[in-house]
This record gives sequence, C-alpha cells and structure tokens, in this order.
Amino acid sequence: MSNQSIIFFDIDGTLLDFDKKLPESTKKAVFELKARGHEVAIATGRAPFMFDDIRQELEIDTYVSYNGQYVVLRGKVIYTNPLNKDALLQLTQTALEQNNPLVYMDAEDMRASVPEEDEMITTSIHTLKVSKFPTYDPLYHQGREIYQCLLFCIGDAEKKYEQDFKSFDFIRWHPMSVDVLPAGGSKAHGIAKITEQLGFPQERQYAFGDGLNDVEMLKQIYNSVAMGNAEPEAKAVARHITKSVDENGILHGLQMVGLLD
Repeated sequence: MSNQSIIFFDIDGTLLDFDKKLPESTKKAVFELKARGHEVAIATGRAPFMFDDIRQELEIDTYVSYNGQYVVLRGKVIYTNPLNKDALLQLTQTALEQNNPLVYMDAEDMRASVPEEDEMITTSIHTLKVSKFPTYDPLYHQGREIYQCLLFCIGDAEKKYEQDFKSFDFIRWHPMSVDVLPAGGSKAHGIAKITEQLGFPQERQYAFGDGLNDVEMLKQIYNSVAMGNAEPEAKAVARHITKSVDENGILHGLQMVGLLD
C-alpha cells in the first residue's frame, strides 16, 4: 500500500473532452496507472447508467456517482444516500406550480415529470451525448430510492428553491438545469467511503475535476488537480492546475504530481 495511490477522475470536462470524447493520451494514462498498481476510480455527477461505456472502456469498477449519493467499490454497492421522500413530494408540487420540469433518477433509470418533450430537458441532456433519454412518469419518485433530481430552470430561479428546501442542495451544471442532491452530499463524502474502506492515507489520494460539483472534492482531497478548463471556483481550491482537457490535461497533470513519468 505504501507505493499505491488512488486517483479519482471526474468525467465531463476531465476524462471526456468538450466533444464527449476520451482522448487517447488519457486512456493510455489510465491503463499505465493501473499497470503500476494504482487504484483508479471515477467521481461523477452522472447516474451509473450514464457512464457504462466509459467504465467498460477503461475497465473501472470503482466509482462515486450522483455526486456522492451512490458509491460502488470493485463492483459492489457500499453506500447510498437517497433524497428525502417527503421533501421530494413537496419539491415536486412546487416545481409543478412554477412550471419547472423535473427528472427523477434512481440507480437504474430516469423519468420526467412532464409528458411532452420539454425543450430545456432536451437541450441540456443532449449535451451529455448519452443514449438514454427520460420518458414520462410523474409518479416515478414514489416507492423508489431517488438519488438525484434534475430541476430545469434558468437564471437564478434555484435561489428560491434553496430558501424553501433546506434538506436539498442545488448545484447548477447547465444554464437550463440544476442537480438536486441531499443537503451536505458531495463527491468528497462519497470518496471518503471508498478511501476509508481501502485504507489509503490522505497523501496517497488524488482527484481531478473541473466543475462546480468538484469543488468539495478538490478542497478535501490532499493531491487535488483542477483542469485548465475548470471553473474559477474549482481552480481556487485545487492544489494543482493542469492543462485543459483538450491539451492532454490528464496526462500532463499525472506527470506534474509524479504519478507518471
């Protein structure tokens, strides 16, 4: 363990470039890390079913998904933190009154609160370039463990929700959409579930990210690396800043922190 480290990678804007492609240099770097005996994991806001292909391509079976609410270690679920059901019912009612669509997401699928193909849902989810798209089921949240919702609103409309729903955190990931998470839930919290179980000391923990939902992770992980394309808030808390994702940023960052030559 003394020579082994664990490295967590965000997906969008970190592993994947702006065209949602995996740079060849990144793929080679990940396999080189594993060849050297390091543990490689993913830490993402995406649902598990939204990055099956990436896990298979990189042969990764340890991940933090839903921004820390659904954690898998070597193929086994070790931690879940679903949204409060009563508060979710109230959120659903408020969003309906405000004409703000919702998408409910559990471990296997996602469903929308509105029947027609909503422009905000279509526009934002299509930017992820995933094959799955939410169909209509306004009661999907009932009787299920929902780990994250997508609330579709523009401007600073989430401010009112933040005031009214203290059991949730609202993190914008797109001009038209906000992640709804359990209050205090974060990638950092999910990562801790893995590092504690594997026994990695803090100086052997690394994390790469770029977004607002990476801030807690980059703040907590001892060897944190913000991408060159990262949000200013992410760069401000990271220990290191590498090149942009489309400039071999992962490879450069791994070399910078001494994990690769």
